[in-house]
Amino acid sequence: MSTMSYMEKLLDGVEVEWIALGEVAEIKRGTSITKKNVVHGSVPVIAGGRTLAYYHNVSNRDGETIVISGSGAYAGFVSWWEQPVFVSDAFTVKPSNLLLARYCYHFLLNMQQQLHDFQSGGGIPHVYPRNVAPIKIPIPCPANPKKSLEIQAEIVRILDTFTELTAELTAELTAELTAELTARKKQYNYYRDQLLSFEEGEVEWKTLGEVCSSISAGGDVPQKSAKGQMHPTNEFPYPIFANAVGDKGLYGYSEEYKIESDAVTISARGAKIGYHTIREGKFTPIIRLITLVPNKELVTTRFLNYILNMTPINGSDGGIPQLTVPTVKKITVPIPYANNPVKSLAEQARIVAILDKFDALTNSITEGLPREIALRQQQYEYYLDLLLSFPKTDAEVAA
Repeated sequence: MSTMSYMEKLLDGVEVEWIALGEVAEIKRGTSITKKNVVHGSVPVIAGGRTLAYYHNVSNRDGETIVISGSGAYAGFVSWWEQPVFVSDAFTVKPSNLLLARYCYHFLLNMQQQLHDFQSGGGIPHVYPRNVAPIKIPIPCPANPKKSLEIQAEIVRILDTFTELTAELTAELTAELTAELTARKKQYNYYRDQLLSFEEGEVEWKTLGEVCSSISAGGDVPQKSAKGQMHPTNEFPYPIFANAVGDKGLYGYSEEYKIESDAVTISARGAKIGYHTIREGKFTPIIRLITLVPNKELVTTRFLNYILNMTPINGSDGGIPQLTVPTVKKITVPIPYANNPVKSLAEQARIVAILDKFDALTNSITEGLPREIALRQQQYEYYLDLLLSFPKTDAEVAA
């Protein structure tokens, strides 16, 4: 049975009236409080964010509370709190006897983007009670409160069931995929260690200075929008990378480049020191980044990156740890069949091909987790929209 036919049966021909939220609910501002005025307790303090700010020892709202964040980047964010809370930089929606609180919450949740769109004001954005009060909410047969609340309760039951199922499925999926990912990583690490553990005579330990064409430190932060320097968008072809993990190292783009070909970059300072990754193509490295350009006749870029996964890369002692080019040049790595470059490169290619497959398997699990969770959320949102899409009269549509 389709959802629409089910809704038609549930409504059983009753009229639906769209009523301004301010007419069927009390919309009330929170009470300003700062962290220094808080007395530590167990009551969540709800401010302008998506999560609780801290805890207080008193509440200003009872449980089953709808809260809408009032200011900041998340102004307009809707949340539901079962327990008593202290509402600060936000406001609450308390429905009248004609409206179930949970029904109102699901309706506002379905309008989440529109609520964010109410943001106004220079500097710190705000959403105000006056923005929300005119919103019209569908009330089935308002002339018969008992029947109306029964219909609302059934809609809430369905949506809450989807919410619970989504949460349960997400938790189960997360546990399963996390366990699978852990197993894959262990398997990957085992085979990596086996593949990169050579017998005596099969390998020669060389310094990075010996197997790299160049090892250099990144330059200064380039000026914005100057020729050959940094631009924020990819309208220019060559990326600029700085000291950071993964793609977050992308700093901007340039008309020129300093590194001619694929290379390995190593973070040279701070908490991420030693983090290394392959940067493909032509690019420019900048602050706190050391670039290794392999001598392609001796070692491939991907093999070098895998080898560095098993290589201790330590910074200087004392203060903020950092790496220097002379230190990196002295790091030793194993090169298979170093006296036979053709055989060496063939062995490197074989090892890389195997490890690349394990990498792809591991990444498929890592990428699959958020994708599966998103699908569960989309399923809930589909039914949320369908169950709250009541018909409107011509006059209501025009309004």
